[in-house]
Amino acid sequence: MTAIPPAVATGSRSWRLIVAASIGNALEWFDLVVYGFFAVVISRLFFPAGNDTVSLLLTLGTFGVSFFMRPLGAIVLGAYADMRGRKAALTLSILLMMVGTFVIAVLPGYASIGVAAPIVLVLARLVQGFSAGGEFGSATAFLAEHVPARRGFYASWQIASQGLTTLLAATFGTFLSGALTPQQMDAWGWRVPFVFGLLIGPVAWYIRSRLDETPEFLSAETTRTPLRDTFAAQKVRLLIAMGAVVLGTVATYLVLFMPTYGVKQLGLSPSVSFAAIMLVGVIQLVLAPVFGHFSDIHGRTRLMLVSAVLLFVLILPGFAWLVAHPGFGTLLVIEAVFGLLMTGYFASLPGLLSEIFPVQTRTTGMSLAYNVAVTIFGGFGPFIIAWLIRATGTKVAPAFYVMLAAALSIAALIAARRKLQFR
Repeated sequence: MTAIPPAVATGSRSWRLIVAASIGNALEWFDLVVYGFFAVVISRLFFPAGNDTVSLLLTLGTFGVSFFMRPLGAIVLGAYADMRGRKAALTLSILLMMVGTFVIAVLPGYASIGVAAPIVLVLARLVQGFSAGGEFGSATAFLAEHVPARRGFYASWQIASQGLTTLLAATFGTFLSGALTPQQMDAWGWRVPFVFGLLIGPVAWYIRSRLDETPEFLSAETTRTPLRDTFAAQKVRLLIAMGAVVLGTVATYLVLFMPTYGVKQLGLSPSVSFAAIMLVGVIQLVLAPVFGHFSDIHGRTRLMLVSAVLLFVLILPGFAWLVAHPGFGTLLVIEAVFGLLMTGYFASLPGLLSEIFPVQTRTTGMSLAYNVAVTIFGGFGPFIIAWLIRATGTKVAPAFYVMLAAALSIAALIAARRKLQFR
């Protein structure tokens, strides 16, 4: 198949590339966000432990279990992309994601099939985790390699697509929680977003199956041992990349946890909590490409360091203010500031990761770095935050976790500037 030269990957062809690469990431993130947003309902239906807190912790634990499959997916699908091409991996990952989504959408609850319900739910989440393990690296490499001179802008659409799906998921949450009774929500309402996500799958697969391979991949010599090459010669790069991902994933999954936090800790209605999250989705969708463009001009680590330092400084007083004055207005201001800083950091990250690794091992390296960090710090983020609140007895505990993540990522960015000479 004829490749698209970098010079002509503009205009309508560019938008086709962006949509094709981003739609799978959007579907993956939509399913994750929906699961997190409806954690309270899912905990009642699939994990009826007799205690609301225990049921919620089990649900959030199941959310995290799927992330154990991400490193395996990163190894298998990342190496597949480096050997067979970005297009092949993107097409396979979307098929696997559709399987997991279908199972969750139609799965009966604990009351109908007993212990089989949570077991099958975990298996479906494992399939989704495996798929997600190869999705980010393959899609980011695909976007970054079509227009190397504008890696930051094109790769940032991965983050913008997450903003779109956050907005969509929050819209579903706002509408369903406001329009349906608790009985209707338990009976069928929570399934509606999963069915919607399932409908996107065939469209994404069709678009991806008609793509051309990236020029950089076609012009480079491939290796049959991308995983071994990554660990043999790029260990420092791998560690720096993982460190850079930490803050992005913790900030992202804190946003995912906020509806549950608003209901459980602040006593706000679900519709109010979801509405505040919609603002974060809008900020991410609109500003991610802007920050990505700026990173092409001013340097990625520079923008990311500013955002990371501001998050470290502002997150604790922000949560203290929110806890002291719980309400829609306060939550809206906190989400706006947090969403802006998170987007400033996260939008520059895909471009940075794509430049840390060479073409021959780019997808393997990015997939491993991203998914190991996401598994450790992000997948269990909602569970850790819920546990921290319970263990410390303070509602500002989520801020401690974000501050730790910011410190780790600041160290990684400084290392990227000194050891890899990134700006």
